[in-house]
Amino acid sequence: MNPSTLPEGNGELARLPRKERENLRQREEILDTALRLFSEKGYHNVSMQEIAKQAEFGVGTIYKFFSNKQDLYRILIMETAEKWQRAVFQALEQERDPFQAIKEYIAVQRELFFANLPVVRLYYSETKGACYSMRPGFDQDLLKLRDERIKKLGSVFEAGIKERVFRDLDPNHMSLALHGIIDAFLYRMMEDPARFRKRDELSDAAEIFLGGVMNK
Repeated sequence: MNPSTLPEGNGELARLPRKERENLRQREEILDTALRLFSEKGYHNVSMQEIAKQAEFGVGTIYKFFSNKQDLYRILIMETAEKWQRAVFQALEQERDPFQAIKEYIAVQRELFFANLPVVRLYYSETKGACYSMRPGFDQDLLKLRDERIKKLGSVFEAGIKERVFRDLDPNHMSLALHGIIDAFLYRMMEDPARFRKRDELSDAAEIFLGGVMNK
């Protein structure tokens, strides 16, 4: 079950009215089923009727939560992206030392990649590929999250520059460079995840990047 839409912690979930708890569980079962079918067959080869059948719900139940298949897909991707965003922000905020914050940020990216691999694969195969009809608004929402993350990274680099941990470079450029390196490594890891579970390639990315920005 994808925890991104559920209240934080089982205690909070238990305090919700029974009907609301049931609605949340139904919604998550539909999203889980849709992810599995989209991953197996491709977005365009799956219908709402098939999702309903596989999830063992009536079609009307699906339309209670999602207006159409595109809406369902978009929510599936966006909720994962927002959960990812919360995790990386937490990694940056819990470390007061700028150098350790950046190292933790890179490590968390690897953990999130493997924890959300089915959604990552789906995003690259559909949104980055043939699913053009949903791209204009969809891209803007994802770009907004990316820009917020880069801005947050920039504030950490700025703090590190003031403390003379990092070189006196443009913090925004440093953020963009780190973002690009991580994206490139994650894309490579997606080609053969089993191999890269055994070897932490993002540690190499950290060494390459941090070696260039550290104040000697």
